[in-house]
Amino acid sequence: MKQSHDLPRVSVGSLGGTVSMQEVAAGHGVTPTLDADTLLALVPPLRSIARISTANLCLQPSASLAFQTLLEVLAWARDEVARGAQAVVLTQGTDTLEETAWFLDLLWPFAVPLVLTGAMRAANQPGADGPANLLAAVQVALDESSRGRGALVVINDQIHAAAQVRKTASLAMAAFESPGGWPVGAVVEGAARYRHQPLPRKVLPLPIQTGHRVALLEACLDADNALLTALPELGYEGLVVAGFGAGHVSVTWAETMGTVARHMPVVVATRTGSGPTARATYGFVGGEIDLQARGMRMAGGLCPRKCRILLWLLIGADVVEQLEDWLSA
Repeated sequence: MKQSHDLPRVSVGSLGGTVSMQEVAAGHGVTPTLDADTLLALVPPLRSIARISTANLCLQPSASLAFQTLLEVLAWARDEVARGAQAVVLTQGTDTLEETAWFLDLLWPFAVPLVLTGAMRAANQPGADGPANLLAAVQVALDESSRGRGALVVINDQIHAAAQVRKTASLAMAAFESPGGWPVGAVVEGAARYRHQPLPRKVLPLPIQTGHRVALLEACLDADNALLTALPELGYEGLVVAGFGAGHVSVTWAETMGTVARHMPVVVATRTGSGPTARATYGFVGGEIDLQARGMRMAGGLCPRKCRILLWLLIGADVVEQLEDWLSA
């Protein structure tokens, strides 16, 4: 058995979320209350596999996380790597887990694993999944085969790539999937088992500005275009549209979006939840051929929410000219 000083060093940062929640007063619902050390105390085996340092980065529902908060989390994680951490694990709420993972993945320059996890059941509920997910996350983070894969989401003994993972159920235990494919791996007997070797990664520079805004609007039946028309005057610098089917909108929206595209980059994704946008199939007004002719970019397989994060970071780093390359990756 390894002595404690021989164990690998893992840094665990807590951001709150259901994994940290419990009911403090009957009938008032669960709220974030458990700090990182308390979470670790629920998983005694962790101390036998790693030297763990903890940090309480924030304690809130993940719906209230902001880009600036994530940049601060990233700075903490980078400092931990500089101080010798061999892996970094973050616990947070599942509501925005897919977005947080993608944001951090785009900016994570290290081979050192960055693993995110959470829970679907609060800490005081029977069958709470937080302890098992935290143990699995640390096991994956310590696995040599996890190096070079960027940010990973480990939950329900599945390992998901940040670009593909989606929360597809509101309350189910098996709430996370990688639509259109499979998780990149699984946790089997405490070890990571991957389907393929790490793929080449690209990383964005840190943003040099953070005050800009990117809008996300969803196409829906018989929607008016008032919000679209107002976007340039409201000070937005980018737009993502969750379009119908393979990336389509109404005639009215197509015309208005063409005007908006003269002022800012516009990306069209699919609202379906699985599959890519088309590029050269539909020729009607509002179809992808028409939209591209009006200056818009098609998102491919990247979901609308992740398109917004990508575009925000590209604008923030003043490299928006790379947008097409990222969407084609």
